[in-house]
Amino acid sequence: MSPRRARRRESSRPFGFPTGLDKVEEWPDGEWKVRMLTGASSAKNYRCPGCDQEIRGGQPHVVAWPNWPGGDEERRHWHQTCWRKRLDRGPGRSRY
Repeated sequence: MSPRRARRRESSRPFGFPTGLDKVEEWPDGEWKVRMLTGASSAKNYRCPGCDQEIRGGQPHVVAWPNWPGGDEERRHWHQTCWRKRLDRGPGRSRY
């Protein structure tokens, strides 16, 4: 007799778990397309525009770009916390 395999339920993922799908978010600074990445497919390092620190390959993070035609050329890779807190930054700093 072979052992029984555990089955995953759809609801077993924690809230906010990265899915890899694009979604549109509305913020006071406009509409943004946002993609949550688990980091499993990322081997490249990126620089977060929010904190100017490195996002190492394999680390979960957010890719965001403005939701307008040609906005995909403005894609930026952010730490998840930096993306949520970007509107709290002081004057003189770019929002993306």
